[in-house]
This record gives sequence, structure tokens and C-alpha cells, in this order.
Amino acid sequence: MTDAATFPVDDGWRQTHLGRLLGHAMRRFDQRVLHLMAHDAEVPLALSNLAARGQVSAAHIHITRHLAVQGARLQELAESAGMSKQAMGKLVDQCEAWGLVTREADRRDGRAKLVRFTPAGLAWLRGFQRAVIQAEAELKLAVSPEVATVIALGLEAYASA
Repeated sequence: MTDAATFPVDDGWRQTHLGRLLGHAMRRFDQRVLHLMAHDAEVPLALSNLAARGQVSAAHIHITRHLAVQGARLQELAESAGMSKQAMGKLVDQCEAWGLVTREADRRDGRAKLVRFTPAGLAWLRGFQRAVIQAEAELKLAVSPEVATVIALGLEAYASA
């Protein structure tokens, strides 16, 4: 067991390791996407107002990122987002109350429900796409297109390993 007196004083590595930098970059990217969506005239007004007031969080973006356009069961959606079924269920409840998604009977299994985008949810998804494209373009301007390509290739390789 190591006590504090023998632990190295230089602990700057905790602020600069790749995991922390990736986390900061992801939060910045998601915040920019939400900001762009909040100011997108084509996003339904009630939803853009929620984003503008900070009511929509990165957690809600999990549904936007992971819900297939044709719909998905809650368990599939949770697995895709790397969340528990219970946590995803709470997000789906909130998004359903906002009119982003609906739950419908699954034709393959009458006991199961499919989570699907509503028409407003599809407009939100299109706004998400526009915001992601713009945020990626801004990232490329900030670091250069070449560095952005290297970042994307490196992250893709790391995530798939």
C-alpha cells in the first residue's frame, strides 16, 4: 500500500491523459451540436426551446444517435447506447413526453414495444444531422482537415479494437 507521502507529487498526468482529453472534446462537441440545434429554424420550436434552455442533455443525444429510423426495441436501443435498459427507459419516457418519440406495438412480438421517432422527432434528427456536419466542419477548421482525418481514423481504430 502506498501512502500520500510516497506518492509522486507531479500528478499533472491526471489532467492531460487521453481519456480525459477525449471526454472534454466529446462534451465540447455535444454542447456545440445542442447549441446549433437550439438555433436551427427547422427544428420544431418546442424542441429547440428545450435545447436552448439546457433541458436537453448529452444523455438525450444518445437516443438521437442510436435510435434507428425504422425504430428499435428499448433493449436494443439501450445496448446500442451502452446504457442500462432502466436508464434508457427514463430517457425514452422524457423524449416521449416532449414528442420526439413514440412507443408502438412491435408487429413481430405483440408483447414488445418499438420506440420510433415521431414526425417532430424526425425533424429533430435532421437538425441533429445538420448540427453534426457543421460541428465537424468547425473542428476541421480548428485543427486542420488533415489532423481531423487522423483523429477520426485513430478513434475508429481504437473504438473497434
